[in-house]
Amino acid sequence: MKKLLALIVVLFASAAMAQQDNAPPAAPAPAKPPAHHAKSKGPAAPAKSLAEKLLACLDIDDQTKDRLDCYDAAVPPKPKAKAGPANGVMDCRFVKEEDERLTCFNGFAEKIPKFSSR
Repeated sequence: MKKLLALIVVLFASAAMAQQDNAPPAAPAPAKPPAHHAKSKGPAAPAKSLAEKLLACLDIDDQTKDRLDCYDAAVPPKPKAKAGPANGVMDCRFVKEEDERLTCFNGFAEKIPKFSSR
């Protein structure tokens, strides 16, 4: 019984190795551009979270096109034919009317707690 089990294990192992040998070669990784083409200006700044972007928009004058453009940059608009009430900040992007979309974003952005940067 043990010899039969050992024979089965050997057969399965050899079959697995044969499949690896017949596998198509992996695609080469895309080449990186030469280092001299990269124009970096020191260490990269960490990406801002959505909350940080929305809080930054609150610094712009209220009820202005600039503030709406700031919100739209953080959460790109995707108007729907029938937009229901917004349950979260991501739902504000479905509001077609600019004034209503701005009011929607303001309502959520003003509720975000502001933490000190210490």
